[in-house]
Amino acid sequence: MIHGLSPSVANMIQAASTYTSQWQSDASRKASGGEVFEPKSHSEEVSQKTGKTEELSDSDRRRVDELKSTDRAVRAHEAAHVATGGSLVTSSATFSFETGPDGQRYAVAGEVSIDTSKGRTPEETLARAQQIRAAALAPADPSGQDRAVAAAASQMAADARAEIARASMEENAVGKSQKSDTGRAFSFGQAIERSLSPNGQGVDFYA
Repeated sequence: MIHGLSPSVANMIQAASTYTSQWQSDASRKASGGEVFEPKSHSEEVSQKTGKTEELSDSDRRRVDELKSTDRAVRAHEAAHVATGGSLVTSSATFSFETGPDGQRYAVAGEVSIDTSKGRTPEETLARAQQIRAAALAPADPSGQDRAVAAAASQMAADARAEIARASMEENAVGKSQKSDTGRAFSFGQAIERSLSPNGQGVDFYA
């Protein structure tokens, strides 16, 4: 152990000492016909990793193929939600990963958040509900959660339609009432006119 030096300098000296001892040992082995140790190059390390992948068992290879297929399906699934959800999507897709026998990470589950709140008017609520339902069912294989969201959106749409229908009926009722009041006023005016003009001739009214 060396005292009085910074740890970095001491480490450098110690490493140099170790390298010298190793070199001397290698030189002795080479002189005696022994095999000399040489550090592996980067290409050799890559080759070794590749060899490790190639050494996977048949079951591990099948598992890797399954994970690759799942990864593609999960990413496509969430991409469909995002594409159809449009401005209602509140966050990008997040994934859960699994490490395969080859050491790679594969997406095995994912989720996308979407705004399911009502609009400011029944008409806006209906449009939002329809878009939410479309986004939930956009993937080729909607999950149980997707179908639950779609069902809730369908109910939201039904409620909005009912509210729109009620407003329309009330508007029609008010319109009919106003027409009826106008008709009664007109009839009353005709009665006054007849009473003031027995010969059927009109009269003028001045303010």
